[in-house]
Amino acid sequence: MAESSIPGTPAAEGVGPESAPAPATAAASRPAGPDGTAAARPRVAPWLLLYTFGRLAIAVVLIALIWLVGLPGFPALLFGLLLSMPIAYLVLRPVRDRLTEALAARSVARRTAKEDLRARLEGGEPAE
Repeated sequence: MAESSIPGTPAAEGVGPESAPAPATAAASRPAGPDGTAAARPRVAPWLLLYTFGRLAIAVVLIALIWLVGLPGFPALLFGLLLSMPIAYLVLRPVRDRLTEALAARSVARRTAKEDLRARLEGGEPAE
């Protein structure tokens, strides 16, 4: 077993940043757009706003519906919020999937930008 960076705790072999294979070059790992040039930074905010407002809208509609059915005040609020969770999970799946893809693409873009910066700071040429 290999030792972890935390004293007194073992780490499994083959797990951790030490065992991760380094990319051959930053250019090989850089995401490419449809035309072969560097990919544009993914837009996360529109999907995040759409998902957030979708969840809020579903909750408001359910709370109003429960109030109209006759459950008063605070219990209606609680039941509406409770019921909105699984409904939003099912209804907003496409939006959530797009948001996840955008977050993953942003993570890759940030990682490659960090690798390029490290290469430039070490005196190497920036990947193009």
